[in-house]
Amino acid sequence: MSGLRRRLAVHFATQFFFLWLFVLVTMIALLLLLLQYLVNQDLKKTFPNGALENIMTEAKLDQGQIVIPSWWRDQLAESGYFLQIINEKGKVIYAFGSRPAKTSYTVTELLGMTETGRLQTFRVKTSLDQSRALLHEPLLYILGTDDRNSERLKTWFESYAEKGRLRPKAIPEVERQLDMSREYVQVIDARGNIIQSIGNTDRKEPYQPLELIAIRSEPGSYSTDVYTHYDQASGNIWILHAEKKGTGYSDQPIMSDVIMVLSIAGGILLVMALVLAAWHGVRYSQPLLLFTDWFERMGQGRYDEALTEKERKKVFRKDGSIRMRYRLYKEVIGGFYEMAKRLAATEKERSRLEKTREEWMTGISHDLRTPLSTIQGFGHLLESGQYTWTDEELQGMGKMIREKGDYMLALLQDFSLAFQLKNQALSFPVSKLEINEFVRRTVLRYVNDVTLAHVSFAFESSPDDIFIKSSAKWLQRVLDNLIWNGIKHNPPGVTITLKAWRDEREAFIAVEDNGKGFDEETKRNLFERYYRGTATEDGTDGTGLGMNIAKAIVLAHQGKINVESQVGQGTRILLRFPLEDTLMLPEK
Repeated sequence: MSGLRRRLAVHFATQFFFLWLFVLVTMIALLLLLLQYLVNQDLKKTFPNGALENIMTEAKLDQGQIVIPSWWRDQLAESGYFLQIINEKGKVIYAFGSRPAKTSYTVTELLGMTETGRLQTFRVKTSLDQSRALLHEPLLYILGTDDRNSERLKTWFESYAEKGRLRPKAIPEVERQLDMSREYVQVIDARGNIIQSIGNTDRKEPYQPLELIAIRSEPGSYSTDVYTHYDQASGNIWILHAEKKGTGYSDQPIMSDVIMVLSIAGGILLVMALVLAAWHGVRYSQPLLLFTDWFERMGQGRYDEALTEKERKKVFRKDGSIRMRYRLYKEVIGGFYEMAKRLAATEKERSRLEKTREEWMTGISHDLRTPLSTIQGFGHLLESGQYTWTDEELQGMGKMIREKGDYMLALLQDFSLAFQLKNQALSFPVSKLEINEFVRRTVLRYVNDVTLAHVSFAFESSPDDIFIKSSAKWLQRVLDNLIWNGIKHNPPGVTITLKAWRDEREAFIAVEDNGKGFDEETKRNLFERYYRGTATEDGTDGTGLGMNIAKAIVLAHQGKINVESQVGQGTRILLRFPLEDTLMLPEK
């Protein structure tokens, strides 16, 4: 399922990546919009004072020529400003607008311009760029505008002033020169009180101490351009309010390209995120509905109906491959099929085991009933007192009763042993055991048994010593069960061969016979606890637990047991045990 986890992680991570990327781009775009708004608001207040720094920032170099963005050129032209850029030699390398007819400046002109803020009849603002971003030299930016209104105000003062005020006789002349609808002149004293007002204005309140400074610092915040002249003799100030040139400052598309790109990218990302979300919704919901129906059928025990015919057509193509919309869950679908297959096999095996157990219990009941009937019959005969028995007859009946009781006791002991082995309630004290000698003695014991004259035994030993950790008592029980199984289920004349050998890690014991063998069903169920290789009618010899006990003992010794058999070709049972010096080694 690692592939499924990886694909799910990639799919959801991709969706969340696009969503978060959209959020990030949107936040950046909104931040830039806010920044643009704040910058424009600041420029509105400080224009033209704040414009020069922005022009310096946005100036570019194209094929060796300095280029100023068009929106700044339009703004300067609308407001009546000119722009010049001077290199370190004083030469004008860029000029725009109605400017002084100069192509270069002297040192004294540049210094005087910087200190006084004036150039001829122009009011100018300068800023030195030493970043060398455009050219490999410092550049001086000059932003200026015609300052004729300051000259007008100075001329009026020189011509019409008397003790710091406008002479009454000169007022009509000044009014004639003013554009009465758009300009007005006011004279204020040192405290800011208006002592004279000429022109169309309703202002009567005095000027605050910092008001004129604020007008100079943020001219864009006021509806008029303000020009002043200070009379040192009287301490009065003459103020000319004139209409602003142009329409005033307009919002500049600062960072507009970046914002536009981010907006488009954000829209694309949003569409992609929505498409991915819709696609994932369809892709995940359809298989989940399919799995829901699947679970319902499996809950009802209909394991063979994992998918209906209609559902199979949805999931699989004609060539058997999974369709694209369900490919994400290919491991899950494969796992479901495997699980349904195993559940069906388990259910079938459970039914088979239940049937086998019932058969085994029937066989055990029959096996117990037969010796019990014999014991009960002899008991009735002895109890009735109707007959006189000879010592020989009484000895025969006693022997029969003892044999039947021994058989019943062995049957119960095997049943108890099988239960203990199944629940791992039996411990095996183990010690070092040499296999060659152990198996050889076992074979000799059967060779010397005169009751087994109809069976031949053979042993093939290993040239090397073979040591394992084992309980001799219980390993003997395993070999006895396997040998007796070969004796009981084969005709007279069968040959039973035991072999022992080893490799680098394991010891092997094989019990082989050349008897009649058995079919696949018998081979499959040979080690089952409720399976008997012979029918119960064949006699009371055998409990049906011997092979199951043998397998449990082998597993308790960390070993393995396998059977190979074919009808008419004999049987081979192979035991494998770890060698004594490899018990703690990691398995290859």
